[in-house]
Order: sequence, then C-alpha cells, then structure tokens
Amino acid sequence: MKQFFRSAKLLGAIGILLLSVISCSDSKTTSDTNESTTTNLSDTSKNAGMLKPAEAKPAWGSSITDENQVVMEKLASYGTPPLPTLSPAEVRTKPSPATAAMDVMKENNMQAPPSNVEITNRSIPVSGAQIPVRIYTPKTGKASYPVIVYYHGGGWVIADLDTYNASAEGLANSVEAIVVSVAYRQGPENKFPRAHTDSYGAYEWTVKNATSMKGDSSRVALVGESAGGNLAASVSMMARDKGFKMPIHQVLVYPIANYDTTSASYVKYAAAKPLDRPLMAWFFKHYLNSPADGKNPMISLVNANLKGLPSTTIIGAEIDPLQTEGKMLDDKLKAAGVASTYQLYNGVTHEFFGMAAIIPEAKQAQQLVTDNLKSAFNK
Repeated sequence: MKQFFRSAKLLGAIGILLLSVISCSDSKTTSDTNESTTTNLSDTSKNAGMLKPAEAKPAWGSSITDENQVVMEKLASYGTPPLPTLSPAEVRTKPSPATAAMDVMKENNMQAPPSNVEITNRSIPVSGAQIPVRIYTPKTGKASYPVIVYYHGGGWVIADLDTYNASAEGLANSVEAIVVSVAYRQGPENKFPRAHTDSYGAYEWTVKNATSMKGDSSRVALVGESAGGNLAASVSMMARDKGFKMPIHQVLVYPIANYDTTSASYVKYAAAKPLDRPLMAWFFKHYLNSPADGKNPMISLVNANLKGLPSTTIIGAEIDPLQTEGKMLDDKLKAAGVASTYQLYNGVTHEFFGMAAIIPEAKQAQQLVTDNLKSAFNK
C-alpha cells in the first residue's frame, strides 16, 4: 500500500514514470490458472541490472531482487518512524514507496515513455454524499472505449488518487480504456463499511454514466490494489447480490482477503517492508468498528460466497504478509466455479506492481493484467 505521500504534484508525475511502460509486450506462461493465458516477458525493463543495493539482503526478505531492494533502501533513508506509532493524519504526510521509486528514477536518470490520456477530475454522488473521482480517457480518437473502475490501496485508511495516479494512468494507456479512479471515504473518519459502499456506489454510477464519457457500459471491469483489491471483489459481490449488472472481469493485486494475521506469510514476512504485520493490524484498527467486522465476508473474502463472480486475475508478491490469502482466494474462487488466474512474483514486495520502470517483475505483472483485461473486453 503506497501509504504515505509527499505531495500531489510529486506523485501525480509518477503516473507517467512508473506504470505507463506496460504497453510494451511479450511471453511467459502464467502458473496456477484454469485458463490458457500467456504474456511475453522477453522485453523487460531496459534499466534491469543497473541498480545495485548498498546493503546486504535484509533479514525480512533474503530473496529480494536488487531493483526492489534499492527502492526499499531509498524508502528507509527518509527516516520515517514506524507507521503504527503515528496517527493516520501523520502517516498521510510521509514519503511513500511511490516517492522512493520516483527518487530512484531521478537519481539514475531513468526516462519515462509518453502518456496519451486526458485526465478529468469531478465529484459523483454516492450514499447521500459526493466523492471525488479522476477519469482517464485515451486520446486515440475512438468513439467508445471499455471502462475500468479502479480502487487504490492504503488499508482503507491512507493514500489517495494522487498516490495511485501511476496505476490508473498506466492502465488507461496500456489497455486503451477509460479508467475511473475512485476516492472512497476512509477510516478512522469513516469506518467500515463506508469505503465498501462508496466503492459500490462509484461502480453503479460508472455503469449508468459510461455512455456520457465515451464508455461502453457492456464492457466494465474492476481493478484494485491491496485494500483496493478487497474493495473490487466486494463490489462484485454486492453487484451480484443486488441483481445489478456484473463487471466482466476483476483484477485483484495482492488483495486483503482475510482477517487472519497468523497465516504462513504473515509469520514469515511479519517484518517485511513496506507492509508488515503491525501495519496491517493498524489498518484494521482504524477502519473496522471492532474485531467482529473482520469476520464479515467483505473483509475476509476467503470466507465469502464467491459463486457467480466475474473472471479474475490475482497478482501476488512473494515478500508480502498477504501472500497466503491471495493464493487462498484464488483456490476458493476456482472451487466456486470462477475462472481465476493467479501469478506469484518471486523476489518482490508489496507495492512492487506500480514500479515497472524499475522492477522487471512489475512490468511482467502489468503485461499479464493488460492482456487479461483486453481478452475480457474483446470476448
């Protein structure tokens, strides 16, 4: 979760720098899938191999790649106190993994490809309130585009549209789709289930208003990272239960899918960076009303009724407390008859997905997501 950010101006620039490189393509067969899905990975980042860590491999991640470690070393260099010792308001002002990636790129003269989308900010009505959304529209001259509703990470507590601008803008460029990035309300100011109901309201608004923004309401998918992955899956469940039009695909990038902090990956990567077990407990504390909420199927997706959900892509990171529950969710989806593709990327941490200009595995993951979304949109 790109939990903390320095400024909107700084992080808005990351949208071009980090994620827009996913339009480059090429081939690796994904693992653990009930569909035949391939991506071409021979053209990895031209920056691969140029970054060398200053320190030995950390005890919390002995398999970490050099590129990912360089970003984590930069993040540590800011000297931020452990996040669980701070208030949500304080954490929201601190440098994030996105900030660290941006600084690594600057220090190593890494260039970014151009972006070709128009960005519009507006407010939409949900649950008797107005929330901000940011709409990314490809400037490729088509009369209509598929639509992606995107939910950012941050443990339902921190981060915002600027923090995750990279993911939303990158998806709009690579998939050639309109992306509606949602600024749902967060805890502790707005406790569970507010972020979830806001996210559903934004999905329903997008479907009903797709045509007015050159979108195709018959081709709407959901994408979310971390807490946003949890929200995306929950929105699919709410749409199913309400009898509303279902998304045609959902992408869940290292989603929060369980309230159990004693799983194998929580134990093995309890001290991992940038997400560790104490920080996850801090997120739960500030968003949930009580521990009882943790058992709600919208939090513990692995215990939910998953039948009838759309085809799914799940991205996992090895050095991540959430690794176990991501794979468990994939297994539960398959058992419920849902076509699910799961890919675990070794040597990388939570938050790696948005760093394709630096981390080759991120470029691979983004290409898989792009291919699967295009395939779903073209069916």
